Amino acid sequence: MEAHSIGTRRVAQIGILVRDIEAASAAWAKLLGCEVPPWHWTEPYDEAQTVYEGEPTPARAKLAFFHLDNVDIELIEPDEHPSTWRAWLDEHGEGVHHIAFEIEGMAARSEALSGAGWRLIQRGEYKGGRYAYFDGAPSVRAVIELLENDRR
Repeated sequence: MEAHSIGTRRVAQIGILVRDIEAASAAWAKLLGCEVPPWHWTEPYDEAQTVYEGEPTPARAKLAFFHLDNVDIELIEPDEHPSTWRAWLDEHGEGVHHIAFEIEGMAARSEALSGAGWRLIQRGEYKGGRYAYFDGAPSVRAVIELLENDRR
């Protein structure tokens, strides 16, 4: 494994930004022939410790997940505060935002990507783990999310 590798080939989710999570969830549920999943808010700043472009932000988002056999589809409706979600939605509109990979060793993986020239866009915590978005546009043409879930 190369030093700047993310250390996995397991795609955990595809993240899609939407303006209306309820309408988007209903459309996806109809397409997939399943129930509409409940949505929930991401944690507030005191729990999430969200940092966007190097600055703390109170940004939150509504999330809904479709757990498919091989990957999750994550729908994201951001609030108005600065975040990668809000910036992307404002600039590009609705659609795919990132590909997320489940990893172990967030600190080491993040340091390796940063050392290889990948720019950290946003990072934060959630109940049971942490995430980091990296700008992969210059090389792989996609935002890459690292997800690390705590093992119990």
